Amino acid sequence: MTPDPLPRAADAEHLTEALRRSGALGDGRVCDAVVESSRATIVSRIIRLRLSYEGAATDAPRSLIVKTGLPERGGVTWNAGRHEVAFYTQVASVMAERLAPRCYEGVWDTGTNEWHLLLEDLTDSHFIATAWPFPPTLEEGRQIIGARARFHAQWWDDPRLGVSIGTWLPADDGQLRRFAAEFARFADRVGDRLPPERRTLFERLIDAGPRLNERYHSHRNATIVQGDSHIWNTFLPKTGAPDDVRLFDWDCWRLDMATDDLAYMMALHWYPDLRRVFERPLLDHYHAELVAHGVTGYDRRELDDDYRLSVLWQIATPVWQAAYNIPPVIWWNNLGRIFLAVDDLGCHELLV
Repeated sequence: MTPDPLPRAADAEHLTEALRRSGALGDGRVCDAVVESSRATIVSRIIRLRLSYEGAATDAPRSLIVKTGLPERGGVTWNAGRHEVAFYTQVASVMAERLAPRCYEGVWDTGTNEWHLLLEDLTDSHFIATAWPFPPTLEEGRQIIGARARFHAQWWDDPRLGVSIGTWLPADDGQLRRFAAEFARFADRVGDRLPPERRTLFERLIDAGPRLNERYHSHRNATIVQGDSHIWNTFLPKTGAPDDVRLFDWDCWRLDMATDDLAYMMALHWYPDLRRVFERPLLDHYHAELVAHGVTGYDRRELDDDYRLSVLWQIATPVWQAAYNIPPVIWWNNLGRIFLAVDDLGCHELLV
């Protein structure tokens, strides 16, 4: 089998220029870039490069990650690469605390939709807590949700939100109408494997959507959320400071309620027996970290209210995942777990 050709971003000359622009390389130059690994995810290609230098390069990275698009997904409506490049160039680049990998270059071509990121390689210093779909320990969950709290706190009600950073959805509920149409296609696809009471839950959510969306459209106690905030998109430190956590895969970031990330992490991915044990202490820890990092006027009860609302809205996630051709092994199991969370947390009450 012929290996996929490397993107131009992996050329030694291009790497030299990018590292110099980012301040990671002085007068030296990259003389060789060797592929140590290359793998495809659902939406992108991840290449780990080992770099060799000529000249002064004492502080330059010895390896880095090239993240780029998959040719077969170049025409999809959801352009993940464009969105992730925007995160690293507009959001991560101006943050006081580094909670995402360092980005040496982010490029998206408006004419071709081609894109790439040159990212810090954390392979040797960090690890992912577990192999998917195995959940984390409670302590690992505390580290992860603490990092989320610190990230959310940095952007909490920031005046740049919706102005120079991200955009708010318009108040005309166009997104809700698109979801209603997508759900109709989803229901036809799933057929009688979607029980009548679950179909009714979707229909009631769509009907109540304009009222429920008032919380979002208040633009109050809001922040930047990662969107795809499962625990396997988190690097934990192998040694050193336990709070040196990095969040990665930012192709779904948006402006929203912070609890959307928490519901996605716990309610969508954890079965009830584990969630019932971990959920409350992790929410307590999250709120304490918010307060410790400067968030005021948002009490513990408001966090619970927002969390239940976010759990209810998460029933839409498997529908969108199916629409974007995410494999059924992901969206079908997510659908079952989120239904159980909605029942367990009494989210039906929000539809009354």
